[in-house]
Amino acid sequence: MWIDTHCHLDAREFDHDRDAVVARARSAGVRSIVLPAVDAASFDAVRALAHRVDGAYALGIHPLATGVAADTDLERLAEALAAHRDDPRLVAVGEIGLDGFVQGLDVDRQRRFCAAQLRLARAAGLPVVVHSRRAVDPLLKLLRESGVEGGIAHAFNGSRQQADAALSLGLRLGFGGALTFDRALRIRALARELPLDAIVLETDAPDIPPHWLYRTAAERAHGATMRNEPAELPRIAIALAELRGLAPEALADATSANARAALPRLAALA
Repeated sequence: MWIDTHCHLDAREFDHDRDAVVARARSAGVRSIVLPAVDAASFDAVRALAHRVDGAYALGIHPLATGVAADTDLERLAEALAAHRDDPRLVAVGEIGLDGFVQGLDVDRQRRFCAAQLRLARAAGLPVVVHSRRAVDPLLKLLRESGVEGGIAHAFNGSRQQADAALSLGLRLGFGGALTFDRALRIRALARELPLDAIVLETDAPDIPPHWLYRTAAERAHGATMRNEPAELPRIAIALAELRGLAPEALADATSANARAALPRLAALA
């Protein structure tokens, strides 16, 4: 059985067939799905959906949302973490982090929101689910300073040195559809070479589709879609198993154990 450690099942792309998406995931052997929030407005919806689909959830403010988030949203997060601290399905603070890829975002504001959320995670005794694009070193610095223990570096795409630094902080590293592309040399090298206990699996659905769902810009202009979904996780995992020379069943056991180690409350759910 598989655990999808990062899926935005609340996204509007799933509004017309969400129950069918969950059913396909279950049929494919995906035992549990972790739903990270991206802004304060989604806290209640993500929590309710996790309960409805027998999944888990994380609460946090995504770095891409910091441009429109109010300062009081950090207070809303603190209140939500306190209100649901005994909810076994609340497994982390996330999705939080830093993004240096999207232009026009206030870097200082991102850093302030991330540091504040790391403090909340430490106070709540929860691990974190972190996002980092072109900002791995600054994020690692914030993590070291925070004292937060463990979590997941979602969609990791750093160097081996950065990966080792993340592992030294107790993080597991998330791998998904990107590793299925032959041209993703660094991701594939990391997926092949990292210690097996460092790796967790994710889809980031509806985003980061594997290569078999990819459509060219011209195809997308004519209406083609490339929505990812959690039922794709086992096929993504097979690509990883082939890279590592493992049986898929062994990979399922290892990555599920890693997910439970990264997000300890999952142990009672998956």
